[in-house]
Amino acid sequence: MLEPNGPLPPEIYWRRRALAIGVIIVALAIVVWLVTMVARGGDSSGSGAAASSTTVASTSQVSSATSSAAATSSVTSTSAAASSTTSAAPEPAAQPCSDQSLALKVTVNQPTYRVGDQPGFGTVITNISTAACSRDLGAGPQFLVYTLDGQRRLWASNDCTPDGPPEVKTLKAGEQLSYKGTWFGTTSQPQCAGERLPVPAGAYMVVAQLGSIRSAAEPFNLAD
Repeated sequence: MLEPNGPLPPEIYWRRRALAIGVIIVALAIVVWLVTMVARGGDSSGSGAAASSTTVASTSQVSSATSSAAATSSVTSTSAAASSTTSAAPEPAAQPCSDQSLALKVTVNQPTYRVGDQPGFGTVITNISTAACSRDLGAGPQFLVYTLDGQRRLWASNDCTPDGPPEVKTLKAGEQLSYKGTWFGTTSQPQCAGERLPVPAGAYMVVAQLGSIRSAAEPFNLAD
């Protein structure tokens, strides 16, 4: 129905204006509601993604820490086992030295002494075997003085000297031990029995002995 030409009555004009304003307000309210819902939906998704990312990172860190602890525990256990194995494996004891595994060599400090001097002797014990061995050397090797023909024993270093306490020594293959002795130039007998007499000038020899092992004789002289 066509409106008549000319200005509208005031009551109709204001009624239409109020209706238009109401429509605009409703439309604005709908737009604001839609924007709010979209914004909330975006924040919710972002928060969820962030939470998911944080959860994944935490799980990865826990897994890494667990692996590191397991590796450290494994290394520690291995080291402890190796240490226990090392300490639990003592070195094998050396076998006793047989007479065939040792050699003796005797020396005289000088070829000639005067009667009344105190000749000095030395001996070297050598492990001539290919393996380490042990021997009781508490008494040490003996020095024995004979006439040059070897028919008469004049003196032995242990006749008047008691044996020392046991002293087991280990000699590696080829290892040597040295000992020294001094003769006072008098005779002696086992257990220091009898009278000790001065030995006169002449040619003599000394021998080193360890149990049943004897060295080659070394000659020397006593001069007036």
